[in-house]
Amino acid sequence: MRIPIYLSLALGIFASPLVLAEELPDAVKQIEAKGAKIVGSFDAPNGLKGYAAQFQNRGVALYLTPDGKHVLVGSLFDQQGRDLSEKPLEQLVYAPMAKEVWAKMEKTAWIADGKADAPRIVYLFSDPNCPYCNMFWEQARPWVESGKVQLRHIMVGIIREDSPAKSASLLASKDPQKALHDHESAGKASTLKALEKIPAQVQAKLDANLALMNELGLSATPAIFYLDDQQRLQQQQGAPRPELLGKILGKR
Repeated sequence: MRIPIYLSLALGIFASPLVLAEELPDAVKQIEAKGAKIVGSFDAPNGLKGYAAQFQNRGVALYLTPDGKHVLVGSLFDQQGRDLSEKPLEQLVYAPMAKEVWAKMEKTAWIADGKADAPRIVYLFSDPNCPYCNMFWEQARPWVESGKVQLRHIMVGIIREDSPAKSASLLASKDPQKALHDHESAGKASTLKALEKIPAQVQAKLDANLALMNELGLSATPAIFYLDDQQRLQQQQGAPRPELLGKILGKR
């Protein structure tokens, strides 16, 4: 089952107002005044004009009637039952948002698990005290060890009182990749110690990671992000069921 990223992200965070050559019609402005952000326009049949908008955590299609006085909100289907709103919303709303989210994650303080030249990258927000993060780490071993996937752990500290200091310990390590591997491979027997005092530069990294997690509307770890076969950004919350591993990590 595909889990669209746009079902769980606060789209308004990433939206930028559309700059149109002509002013928006008054009927469309009324929808905008209710909180929608118009991000693009597209062709529609029978004299209608389509607008792509972001509203309450999802993409919405607007259809302006030929007289310019009324707006229909929702999906438009043709006589074959095809949703004519799906493609424009994917192109104008979800695809740009996905690229921006991916770029934001690339800039976080993450710890690599796997080869740098692995053909597939998977990000996850990870807490050192999270048993489900450890479960996913174990699940991913065949893909990581074969060089097919690199996991990028965006370290946060939200589960226990010592979680931030443990994440800081990993980030501040001389070899963060080895420190993470030692911690995860040990499981419950891990001897990872929390830092007594977190250096300011490490604290700044943790703060930035947590800020992005909050922006994305996430409240638990692991929160896993990956690109599907169509290069669309997808999310998995929690350790995935075995049958989903192939979608997230690719073919073994």
